[in-house]
Amino acid sequence: MNVLIVYAHPEPRSLNGSLKDFAVRRLQAAGHSVQVSDLYAMNWKATLDAADSLDGAAGERFDPAQDSKRAYANGRQSPDIAAEQDKLRWADAVILQFPLWWFSMPAILKGWVERVYAYGFAYGVGEHSDARWGNRYGEGNLAGKRAMLVVTTGGWESHYSARGINGPIDDLLFPIQHGVLYYPGFDVLPPFLVYRTSRVDEARYADVQAALGERLDTLFSRAPIPFRRQNAGDYEVPALTLREGIAPGQSGFAAHIVHPGRDQVFASEQRISSLTEG
Repeated sequence: MNVLIVYAHPEPRSLNGSLKDFAVRRLQAAGHSVQVSDLYAMNWKATLDAADSLDGAAGERFDPAQDSKRAYANGRQSPDIAAEQDKLRWADAVILQFPLWWFSMPAILKGWVERVYAYGFAYGVGEHSDARWGNRYGEGNLAGKRAMLVVTTGGWESHYSARGINGPIDDLLFPIQHGVLYYPGFDVLPPFLVYRTSRVDEARYADVQAALGERLDTLFSRAPIPFRRQNAGDYEVPALTLREGIAPGQSGFAAHIVHPGRDQVFASEQRISSLTEG
């Protein structure tokens, strides 16, 4: 299988650098083909602007969406953008690896997303009507591929727990996993997380490496996060709010993930209610 690692850390001798090198070796040893987009080493341009089209802005002012659409449709994108899109087409799985800086990905990786995810490639795809609202959230040009985050952070695991001061890690990563990855169609695997990076000694590094190795070994077999599909019936279209009776009593990020036990109980209650009323 083909695996693309999009890597964002400025220091090759860092913990991230070591884990990235280990991941490449592990995947290749398992017979996979691997490409790495090392954004700092590539001196990746992070800012989305009119120069992303070989023709510049179409009008008197730069329109990020429409100029992106025109450049993508006409094969007039900046070569670095087109090259990364080719890597995404090639990949069966994509790993985004980065340190958690100020509760999100580094700016250079965000810039990779903004520039590579062109209109017509990662968004603006499919029919928009009262029946469906584009091919997204489980559909899209990247459907059928897998994705996983490898994230390091200096904070303790407890700081990112359900009642931790930094907020639950699943909530912090939701915009990346559900938005950046699931939106254009990826099946998103649970993230691989390393906490308290300043306290990784030789013994703990061996444990981290072993755990990452196990996750890489199951990259194509582990069950993805069961996000709800936009066009599968859970959402009112075009409002795109959950239908009445879906995830009752829930709101926020967790409502957009299928919880089998909870959903099955509700479905059973609905059937019983329907039979009683009948």
